[in-house]
Amino acid sequence: MTGGRPRQLVVVLGTGTEVGKTWVSAHLLRDLRAEGHEVSARKPAQSFGPDDRTTDAHVLAGATGEEPTDVCPRHRWYTVPMAPPMAADVLGRPPFTIADLVVETVWPVPPPDIGLLETAGGVRSPQAIDGDAITLLEELQPDLALLVADAGLGTINSVRLSLEAMDRGAHVATPLVYLNRFEPADDLHRRNRTWLAGELDVEVISSLPALVHRLRPS
Repeated sequence: MTGGRPRQLVVVLGTGTEVGKTWVSAHLLRDLRAEGHEVSARKPAQSFGPDDRTTDAHVLAGATGEEPTDVCPRHRWYTVPMAPPMAADVLGRPPFTIADLVVETVWPVPPPDIGLLETAGGVRSPQAIDGDAITLLEELQPDLALLVADAGLGTINSVRLSLEAMDRGAHVATPLVYLNRFEPADDLHRRNRTWLAGELDVEVISSLPALVHRLRPS
């Protein structure tokens, strides 16, 4: 990782695919930027459908004011909707390692107040030929790991499995859990939040304003 480490480095992971990591990340960055904080986003590698005109890098860049190729290097864009190293193999492109991704993660100079790095897929999804999101997390040693999860059925299981995997592999502080698509009027959503916060002794946030407040640089 070059270009100077952000004052606060946040790595965003998901309990699975399509839990809303990019949506949450973009809204978080947009709100922090609106408050006057310098923000930056990075996605070391991304894969998407060949007909997709808007990628995660586009969404994140729109939130920070950067270029999509600053967010994700152009040679790490893979037009096959699979885990990035698998997509690279399908496309006949060279394999890459976690170390490659770390070296290619270049932050602005001077360093931003907050830098947000989004991984691909879930916590055990391959990010390179030699590691998954937990491997990348361990290499980066961020100030905070933000685990994004759904709020409904299956939430407790997916969060517990993700946290257990992160605890075994990454050796980082207990992450912050964000329940995306949380509906305060939904009894199951409320019970899931209460169970996770009580039984796992983990910080659980379920609203974007509260998440912005939690990540706001002091």
